[in-house]
Parts: sequence; C-alpha cells; structure tokens
Amino acid sequence: MTSTDTYNLDHLAELEAESIYVIREVAAQFDRPAILLSGGKDSIVVTHLAAKAFAPANIPMPLVHIDTGHNFPETIEFRDSLVERLGATLIVGSVQKTIDDGKVREETGHNASRNKLQTTTLIDTIEENKFDACIGGARRDEEKARAKERFFSHRDDFSQWDPKNQRPELWNLFNGMHAPDEHFRVFPLNNWTELDVWNYILKESIQLPSLYYSHHRECVRRDGQILANSEYLNLKENETTEMMQVRFRTLGDLTITGAFESDADTLEKIIEEVAVTRITERGGRMDDRRSTSAMEDRKKEGYF
Repeated sequence: MTSTDTYNLDHLAELEAESIYVIREVAAQFDRPAILLSGGKDSIVVTHLAAKAFAPANIPMPLVHIDTGHNFPETIEFRDSLVERLGATLIVGSVQKTIDDGKVREETGHNASRNKLQTTTLIDTIEENKFDACIGGARRDEEKARAKERFFSHRDDFSQWDPKNQRPELWNLFNGMHAPDEHFRVFPLNNWTELDVWNYILKESIQLPSLYYSHHRECVRRDGQILANSEYLNLKENETTEMMQVRFRTLGDLTITGAFESDADTLEKIIEEVAVTRITERGGRMDDRRSTSAMEDRKKEGYF
C-alpha cells in the first residue's frame, strides 16, 4: 500500500466518519471542549476533521497549544498560519511561564528536556479555562500506553488517568458524565494507524509543517538517535554536528525529537517509507526511552 491509488479508500472513509462522529459527540455532550494542537500531523488531521465536522461554520471550540519554548520555529509558524486560515481561536499555555512562576524546575544536564514540564502547564491551562473535554491526536498504535485508551478517556479532578478504570464503549455509545473539576481527553484517531494518517493526508491534500519532508539540517548523533542542533541542545564534549538529509515522523520539544535520515520529500515517498519501516514513529523520541513505562507514568500524571 504505497498511495491512495492502491489504498482502500472505503477504509479511510469509514475512519473519517467515525472520527467526525466522535468530534460531534464531544460538541454535543460537553460545555467547554477544546482541541489540543501540538503542530504535529495527527493533531493537524484532527483539526482538519473538526473543520469538516462543523462546516460551513467555523470550529466551535478553541485550539490549545502548550508551548514548551523549545519548539521548532517551523512548528510555530505553521500553527499561526493554520489558525489564521481557519479563523479559529488559539489559546497558548506557556511552559516558560510555569517555570518563572516556580511551579516546576528546569531540568539540567545534557539530556535536559521540557517535555515532562508541559504536563503542569497543560493542567493549569485546562483548569484556568474550565475545559471539560480536550480532543487530541493520539492513536492506539503509537505506543503501548496509548493502546489502553478509549475514545473518551476519563480524568479525575487531579487530571490523573487510571487505565484500569475506563468506561465501556459498546455500540459507539460514549459516556461523558463527569463530576465538577473532572474532564475527558478524547481521541478521535484511536483506530487509525500511521499509514492511515499519511494516506488520508494525501487524499485530502492536508498541509503540514516542512519538517515532515526531507530537508538538510545540522544534526548531532546521540545514543543511536539523530537530534537537531539548536541553542537548546547541550552538546557533550565529544559531540560534533554535521549536515544531514533528514525528516521527522513526530514533532515535539527540540531537545528530544529524533530525526530519521531520509530522502522522502513528497507524500508518496513518505507513504512508501512508512509502509516498509520496522521502526515506530516514536522510536526517535528520547523522552520515551527514560524508562520502559515512561509514557504511561506521564499519562497518569496528566500528560496527554
């Protein structure tokens, strides 16, 4: 399956219909929903689906971006362009402000990252805006902790997730009932795979940040990963940078998002590459390697 010419378009249509149904259910069941926009391909697809779900009206809920302050410049530029094009409302939560307020402490050392710190910023942003549902682009096939998620994922009044206490979702019936200060994280792409997402992007001609396409960038090799060099990356004494032809399969904090050597500069080439790769898209995320349960631990604390 290398393009939408050979990909099952009926399958994509079914996934699209299911996701739009979930998004509309959020609008129907919750009073103050929001869409979490990371600037990555999955959250962009969710935003595209929301635009289709409510067309010709604008998306009736704000887009929320948690800004680590260590984002790729291309991500921020794309975010602002997308918001303007959709006529959407953007709410930005600042990790730097969370640090300045003394709520979290900046990590130090060569592998320092702000990725974990953004959990506090996310929770604060949800509480300040009284959001009762936050829609995101996570998928079950991404990582083993993600595979435990339902479409409607309950969070308690501390924003914590209990994977053993999730509600049944029989016959596509979703229970959004919650007590005050509780909320839900909602995942319309739960049943999609990475290949589904890329084929849908091709079919719908969805615009993406240039980072997803092959380009030349100054990088450093560290612990089997390729990291983009930046002012935020603390180089070790024996590390040297080199110009490489790379692309990114997932986007996040600059200091932990690994690149892959690739010459895939078109959607068709990316789909061919994804179809044969044996490495998961989060295989380049340094934060997931901190422990075998790194993702699940962060999710229990309130991470998306």
